[in-house]
Amino acid sequence: MMKKKSIPASKPFLILFLCQMISALDVPLDSKLLEELSQPPTITHQSPKDYIVDPRENIVIQCEAKGKPPPSFSWTRNGTHFDIDKDAQVTMKPNSGTLVINIMNGGKAEAYEGVYQCTARNERGAAISNNIVIRPSRSPLWTKEKLEPHQVREGDSLVLHCRPPVGLPPPIIFWMDNAFQRLPQSERVSQGLNGDLYFSNVQPEDTREDYICYARFNHTQTIQQKQPISVKVFSSKPVTERQPVLLTPTGSTSTKVELRGNVLLLECIAAGLPTPVIRWIKEGGELPANRTFFENFKKTLKIIDVSEADSGNYKCIARNTLGSVHHVISVTVKAAPYWITAPRNLVLSPGEDGTLICRANGNPKPSISWLANGVPIAIAPEDPSRKVDGDTIIFSHVQERSSAVYQCNASNEYGYLLANAFVNVLAEPPRILTPANKLYQVIADSPALLDCAYFGSPKPEIEWFKGVKGSILRGNEYVFHDNGTLEIPVAQKDSTGTYTCVARNELGKIQNEVHLEIKDPTMIIKQPEYKVVQRYGQVSFECIIKHDSTLLPTVIWLKDNDELPDDERFLVGKDNLTIMNVTDKDDGTYTCIVNTTLDSVSASAVLTVVAAPPTPAIIYARPNPPFDLELTGQLERSIELSWIPGDENNSPITHFVIEYEDGLHEPGVWHYQTEVPGTQTTVQLKLSPYVNYSFRVVAVNKIGRSQPSEPSEQYLTKSASPDENPANVQGIGSEPDNLVITWESLKGFQSNGPGLQYKVSWRQKDVDDEWTSVIVANVSKYIVSGTPTFVPYEIKVQALNDLGYAPEPSEVIGHSGEDLPMVAPGNVQVHVINSTLAKVHWDPVPLKTVRGHLQGYKVYYWKVQSLSRRSRRHVEKKILTFRGNKTFGMLPGLEPYSSYKLNVRVVNGKGEGPASPDKVFKTPEGVPSSPSYLKITNPTLDSLTLEWGSPTHPNGVLTSYILKFQPINNTHELGPLVEIRIPANESSLILKNLNYSTRYKFYFNAQTSVGSGSQITEEAVTIMDEGKMAMASRQVDIATQGWFIGLMCAVALLILILLIVCFIRRNKGGKYPVKEKEDAHADPEIQPMKEDDGTFGEYSDAEDHKPLKKGSRTPSDRTVKKEDSDDSLVDYGEGVNGQFNEDGSFIGQYSGKKEKEPAEGNESSEAPSPVNAMNSFV
Repeated sequence: MMKKKSIPASKPFLILFLCQMISALDVPLDSKLLEELSQPPTITHQSPKDYIVDPRENIVIQCEAKGKPPPSFSWTRNGTHFDIDKDAQVTMKPNSGTLVINIMNGGKAEAYEGVYQCTARNERGAAISNNIVIRPSRSPLWTKEKLEPHQVREGDSLVLHCRPPVGLPPPIIFWMDNAFQRLPQSERVSQGLNGDLYFSNVQPEDTREDYICYARFNHTQTIQQKQPISVKVFSSKPVTERQPVLLTPTGSTSTKVELRGNVLLLECIAAGLPTPVIRWIKEGGELPANRTFFENFKKTLKIIDVSEADSGNYKCIARNTLGSVHHVISVTVKAAPYWITAPRNLVLSPGEDGTLICRANGNPKPSISWLANGVPIAIAPEDPSRKVDGDTIIFSHVQERSSAVYQCNASNEYGYLLANAFVNVLAEPPRILTPANKLYQVIADSPALLDCAYFGSPKPEIEWFKGVKGSILRGNEYVFHDNGTLEIPVAQKDSTGTYTCVARNELGKIQNEVHLEIKDPTMIIKQPEYKVVQRYGQVSFECIIKHDSTLLPTVIWLKDNDELPDDERFLVGKDNLTIMNVTDKDDGTYTCIVNTTLDSVSASAVLTVVAAPPTPAIIYARPNPPFDLELTGQLERSIELSWIPGDENNSPITHFVIEYEDGLHEPGVWHYQTEVPGTQTTVQLKLSPYVNYSFRVVAVNKIGRSQPSEPSEQYLTKSASPDENPANVQGIGSEPDNLVITWESLKGFQSNGPGLQYKVSWRQKDVDDEWTSVIVANVSKYIVSGTPTFVPYEIKVQALNDLGYAPEPSEVIGHSGEDLPMVAPGNVQVHVINSTLAKVHWDPVPLKTVRGHLQGYKVYYWKVQSLSRRSRRHVEKKILTFRGNKTFGMLPGLEPYSSYKLNVRVVNGKGEGPASPDKVFKTPEGVPSSPSYLKITNPTLDSLTLEWGSPTHPNGVLTSYILKFQPINNTHELGPLVEIRIPANESSLILKNLNYSTRYKFYFNAQTSVGSGSQITEEAVTIMDEGKMAMASRQVDIATQGWFIGLMCAVALLILILLIVCFIRRNKGGKYPVKEKEDAHADPEIQPMKEDDGTFGEYSDAEDHKPLKKGSRTPSDRTVKKEDSDDSLVDYGEGVNGQFNEDGSFIGQYSGKKEKEPAEGNESSEAPSPVNAMNSFV
């Protein structure tokens, strides 16, 4: 491969080492060379100039240096020698100048404040560090102060001062509340650079008592908190808008000095209502692009990496709808010293010349001073070879004693720079650092670069020779580089050989041999060619190469200068690339690249994909049947079948199915034989003896199956003894004294010959009996009689025909017939777990008494009586079966507080054995079911009567009833819950002292000693007090309400209909009996609806005092509740039982029991008041 002539050799550092100006920090020296060559000290690592330390931790002042011989270290503190041996708290790390001051063992950091400087010294000079100022960090507490609450008028501005304690370094300020949540900031409220919190205008939501300023001191990882500040905003209407006024900075102008390279921060915060918006401009120029940022809602202008060009006037403008205000900040950028040319190390030979240059700039201009080995050069030992000329030291004809370390100090009022640069005068014989006998391999006709990296002082001269005794190389065919490299621009085969590099100076001479091999170039002798291919076609590119036999080539294919797609259609061969099923996206340039370790060649070709010509529509169908079936290679147990496939019909044949017919045993029935792939047209078939075979073939493709081929010729195989015995042999008795042996008969072609029979053999297991055998015809069952009950037998069935027996059959185990078990399970025990669950245990019966296959145990159990009612009922037995040889079981679903009986029986395949003696057990009490009903009757102003039925299932002895009730208001909210405990022998209760016209919800349940049962709920309403109702009518003027007018129209219509009905009935027969009147009340058309339906009872005109039916509320259980009448018969001096019919005539007293009076109350003729109607609607 071609290389530029200016490229350095493999180890350029030795050549650079000889240059007059190199950097010891940037250019590494050879490790072996460093071990041998002397070098003045070089500071490699030191602590920062301004070093703030944590007073709680040890102080580590770093000073690391290198040199040959290794340097020793010393320190000064505040300009005088620091004797670390006299201070037990101070140690120096081994082979280092780093100081460790032990603070954690009793030392105080304040005692070690000061200016420290490190000196690294060896026999060639002394290097010094910067002045390192050590200061311990400080995080003082907040000074105590009494903070008065701020009373601020809405819209005014406000500044909350933080005034954090002075720390080192300065703390980070932030504002939070008592919950340690940061206070939200916005264009209106924000924190200034000084830490104060500024309000452009206050709002009522700013009122709070926990404005807290926090100061975080990162060095000591502590946070100090100021006392909370209270702010109360009082409103004044209207709020006066104000034009902007600057809160900070004050006045119209100010100045700001910043140092070059720092971040410039300018701030403007304004008061005003509406909240002012801040804008920044630079007078006479633009804000620097890419370095300008706006922070704190544009109140802070931030310019990073400032330079002298950023000096100038910056104007901030605060504006709202009432006006604007501005402030001009005059910025001056000063500069601490910075390097223009820092001095660099010099490595010189005796007698050579050199210079050290130290140039720096700053604002103001820094002064330059020189030191030699840490001493001002004016008082340093004289050296006739050096001359100081301002910022330059000139060295002439140096000697080894001229070696030293020089320091350049550039300083102004904003800082200083200190740089060490050594002058190292060396007298060294030549050294060649290129490895000996290094092998170079180059492609013919390419440049060859042979390295000879060297070092010496004075600088050696380099000469090259070919061969061990060859002459010195000269002429235009060679190029000699300053770093010692020999270049052969066009290497040929005859350039192969050994080359010798010789380096010499006045102190000595050295040589080194390298070897050059020339290789044949790699070539592509057959390149890929331009191709045009139809879509969905196939294309191939060739790439045949020739290469040097000693080089191993690799071939890579690219498409459009990128990797080939990850697609299985792309097949890369040894000398080609093939693309299958080409698509439009395969269009492009394909490149073959051949790489070896020395060279690389490539060739490209373009692929163009075009559309395929239109083709007629393809019709896909099932294949045609195969034909010309032929049988060959006939043997006793095999034959070869071949055929010719029919037309595929545009869908490839996937496989062929071969079927056979047994004309001897099952003529006309075709059976599956085997199948073969669609590419195969012959198959070797296995045959069975004594079968008259015919074969046919079916072709299958994706569309479906073809019609079967014509059958082949028949082929009858010879007879043979059976190959197999019957399957699924079993022995199961059907009676206690027999054994029924069954099997699956062989199919016709399995018989292998005529005269198929079976040899059935049996003997009792585990008894030394001989086999008993019998030969039966072609059947599938044989019965052995006179067997013992349920004993195991060994059984086998063997097939035979006229030609012999099948192989010896395997034995199976069967059993003679089962009989009912003989004994019942004993020791039956019952453990009652709870009121509905019991566990029953029993002892297993002896297996000999089972007399069959043990299937499990059955538990019969039934309820005898309930212990609470002492009444027997029809016995319903329940059965639970437990499979296997279990000895316990669980009885679920028992009824509490009841007496049960159970027995256990063993079960086998024949049936159940005798029952065990009945076992009696009792279940404990449980919780009762809910009361059978709850009725609420006789509603009055302040009382309700409750009647109930006892639980259907008490599940024990009832101890009491629990009644809970609570009022419900018109929004369905529940009031306080009241609980009453009622004796168990009660069936009714009158609740008194209730609120009038109030709905109540009742919860009712029964209790046993175990606990409370499920509850039943009901709702009922007390009657409205008519005096209160009248007052409500006077207070609520509803006569003008739209809904009331509509309601009155509906009621009037209803009354009209009722009057018409009454008139018709009077015309029919006059008076009607009480029974008809009761029926009328039962008519749903005139019965009042439930209150929660939102409908009303009948209503009459307030001026009409004729008695009319009044609608009453009906509880959920459909019982009628009694309500007071606004205008009852008592008011007319009549008894409560007196009644009138529609024409006003007295019917007479309606007789009945007193308990029926609530029903009579429903016939009150009072019309409900509008207020009551409205309450019902709500």
